Amino acid sequence: MAQQKPPIDHTTFDSWKNISSQNFSKSGKYIYYTISPQEGDVVTELKDQHNNLLLQLNRGNSSRITEDEKFFISVIKPFFKETREAKIKKKKTDEIAKDSLSVFNIATKEAINLGAIKNWKTPRLNKTYIAYQQEIEITAKQDSSQKKEAKSDSTITKAVAKKSAPKKETVLIIYNLQTKDTTHISKVDNYYFDDNEKYIVYDRKGTEKDTTNQAGLYLYDLANKTQKKISNGKGNYKNITFDDQSQKLVFLADKSPEKSLLKDFKIYNFEWKTDTATILIDKQSTGIPEKWHVSGDGNLSFSADAKKLFIGLAPIPKVKDTTLVDFEHAKVDIWHWQDDYLMTQQLVNASRERAISYDAVYHFANQQLIPLTDKNFGRLFTTTNSNEEWAITTSVAKEAKIASQWSLGNPQDIYLVSTINGRKKIIKSNHKGQAYLSPTASHVVFYDVEKSSWSLYDITTGQEIALSDGLSVSFADELNDVPASPSSYGIAGWSQDGKGIYINDRYDIWYFSFDGKIKSNITQSFGRKNQIVLRAQLFKNNAPRAITNYINFKTPLLLTSFNEKTKQNGFFRLDLSKKNGLKEIIQSQNVYKRLISNDNNTIFALSRENYVEYPDLYLTKDFSSLTKLTDINPQQKNYNWGTTELVKWKTPNGYDAEGILYKPEDFDPNKKYPIISYFYETHTEGLYSYHEPAPTPSRLMISYFVSNGYLVFSPDIRYQTGHPGRAAEEYVNSGMKYLTKYPWVDATKMAIQGQSWGGYQVAHLITRTDMYAAAWSGAPVVNMTSAYGGIRWQTGMSRQFQYEQTQSRLGATLWENRDLYIENSPLFFMDKVKTPVAIMHNDNDGAVPWYQGIEMFTALRRLQKPVWLLNYNGDEHNLMQRQNRKDIQKRQAQFFDHFLKGKPAADWIQHGVKAIDKGIDWGLSTEE
Repeated sequence: MAQQKPPIDHTTFDSWKNISSQNFSKSGKYIYYTISPQEGDVVTELKDQHNNLLLQLNRGNSSRITEDEKFFISVIKPFFKETREAKIKKKKTDEIAKDSLSVFNIATKEAINLGAIKNWKTPRLNKTYIAYQQEIEITAKQDSSQKKEAKSDSTITKAVAKKSAPKKETVLIIYNLQTKDTTHISKVDNYYFDDNEKYIVYDRKGTEKDTTNQAGLYLYDLANKTQKKISNGKGNYKNITFDDQSQKLVFLADKSPEKSLLKDFKIYNFEWKTDTATILIDKQSTGIPEKWHVSGDGNLSFSADAKKLFIGLAPIPKVKDTTLVDFEHAKVDIWHWQDDYLMTQQLVNASRERAISYDAVYHFANQQLIPLTDKNFGRLFTTTNSNEEWAITTSVAKEAKIASQWSLGNPQDIYLVSTINGRKKIIKSNHKGQAYLSPTASHVVFYDVEKSSWSLYDITTGQEIALSDGLSVSFADELNDVPASPSSYGIAGWSQDGKGIYINDRYDIWYFSFDGKIKSNITQSFGRKNQIVLRAQLFKNNAPRAITNYINFKTPLLLTSFNEKTKQNGFFRLDLSKKNGLKEIIQSQNVYKRLISNDNNTIFALSRENYVEYPDLYLTKDFSSLTKLTDINPQQKNYNWGTTELVKWKTPNGYDAEGILYKPEDFDPNKKYPIISYFYETHTEGLYSYHEPAPTPSRLMISYFVSNGYLVFSPDIRYQTGHPGRAAEEYVNSGMKYLTKYPWVDATKMAIQGQSWGGYQVAHLITRTDMYAAAWSGAPVVNMTSAYGGIRWQTGMSRQFQYEQTQSRLGATLWENRDLYIENSPLFFMDKVKTPVAIMHNDNDGAVPWYQGIEMFTALRRLQKPVWLLNYNGDEHNLMQRQNRKDIQKRQAQFFDHFLKGKPAADWIQHGVKAIDKGIDWGLSTEE
């Protein structure tokens, strides 16, 4: 008889590993990735494309390979235990172990550790140089007069003889990977490489009095090993920007007194002929609006041809009067009903608003500065190259800004903006939806959410052309179940010949020519006929101006697939040059993620997973044959794991319903099992997803409970406007009742768990049925009348839009249909509750005001019904602090074990934890 596998317990989480930061070298000859335990030291591995391990670097992180694929550079993190001990002992920053830098020569296998570093950088096209800052000890020189005095006066001999503590100085080190030569530069504040590995620019602050005149900005020529000071004096030097060819250099600098409240940034241009930088643009420059200046927070960027420089301008801000005495003046927020945005939003966004800048362009040929946007316009969108004349921007009316309190996706006007003369032309008024500038700035493509249609504007002719009109399929979300206009399925890509665009419907991909004459389903409706969602898989290119969403008619296109019926995922290949060019590569009971490729898209890496299979990395050239690169959690086979299956049933009102049923690996149909239903909206698309045993932000840790002898059921919920609570009843309750027909489901030991929107539905369900033996509700809304007027404190936004248009799905204001708000507010029906319920709601919740959890708790306490409230101090809507995540997993397990398995109640369940015992006793012990 085989030995029974143990279940997962709370001690196993920390050792469970995951993979991150997977990358290819340029040609794909090498691949590297980082393996991280949940707590502990990471490992970075470097392999060749034949799966040969070249380097296993303990504690290696933030790695990269040089462009010529000769050197592998990594940060080495300190030991996890050392860092932990230092935090426990509250050591000073200087006493804590630092990161170090490792250089590995791939050909010779030589590894060099360059020592502790503060930071490091490489050029984008890195082959030869890296730079890093390092603290170096400098022994203080003893004054010669003090030495003489020490010899003549024996009374001070001891004091003078005592060694001075070594001082530390931060030094910039430029390291040649090929020769190992180094260049040391002291007193460097910040430093920057150009993309092409020709130069380093750095600034030096100098000493306080700076008698040696060191302060300024310097340019270091890497090839010639020469440096030149290009701008003199102390200042804030930032946004060091080269053009694509590293032939032009501009930067921002503010050289006003350090304590000045009003900064005076200027844009400087380095003149190669004179070896110095001169002011290119300042607030006196022609073209700067009155009472405006160069923004110190704006970006600098060249067009690809380096003929244009895009900059940021801003109104000169008001400056606080520092002579005012704080305690003699009121601190008050004035809310005004005609403000563009709520005061809470203004306060959250105040720093961003102070840093906002408006687009302008400088033409080098005629030395002309042209403002492009101002306070009346939003962000400017140019093409990737920015060479073209036209850009687009938006303008939102004051009324629409005010309406954003209760309505998302408000109308905006779309403008063309000429980067040659600043002329603006409105091309779409009161547009609700999206606008996209084509890669060559020849067209603007619109999606109208109200009409659920695509159209385009021809910039040359000024004509608007309908694209999707007249077609029998919808390009809007067919499953939209919120009381707002449906979104689109998005753009698949742009035709590389500049003549058209590719757009998704629910299942297939369409090509539309810009002249409106061609409307072609390039996947030949295969997706819709088979209920398979097909999407173009386009790969990222690291070149800054690469257009990664081009589709080339002559190059076979890789498609991802998702089968809505079977929930299988896979890949297809589409040859656009052939009539029947769509071919299936693979569809399987897996999920594929983390797709990356080399620069030429000839070799790929991806992860493959299902509930049983951890998402390890694989290499492939054709997606049909996969070579496994990693096996990082072999310990899983030693634990009782689980299985998944798709469950289908009819709801009471005759709707087709689906859900995922998770069973323990050692499932015995002759036993009865407790069951927990975990839900949010829809989950069945994740039938083949892996569930890592890791402490969650408050969701149910499915793998833990399944391993420990529970069934877990995750049903999809479909909604109708006005009755989200009834929808939860329709799908969750009917699904659980359907499962009770199986003799292995214990109908007396059923529970529900949900977080956020799921937490609301839990709260609603226990007011409508007593079929559950226990319930866990995380961050719930229980009173839609008070929550309607509440604030999402993280963003400062009002919550009204959620009820009128989005997730809460009421579709009306509180005053238009008060009864709906009451019907869907569990608070008003708490007297019906018979289920013991635990609530988690944290006092730093930025999405759902935590007083909602308090309202639920105090109502049930007033009614003397069993209820518990967990408030993780200072934590958020979803728990962010790992110690809190670990704690809540223990409490969830104890809670459900007690009510569903009859285990003894933990102290916190039985007695709570008094305030005076907080931090002394966590109440986790149980009395057998």
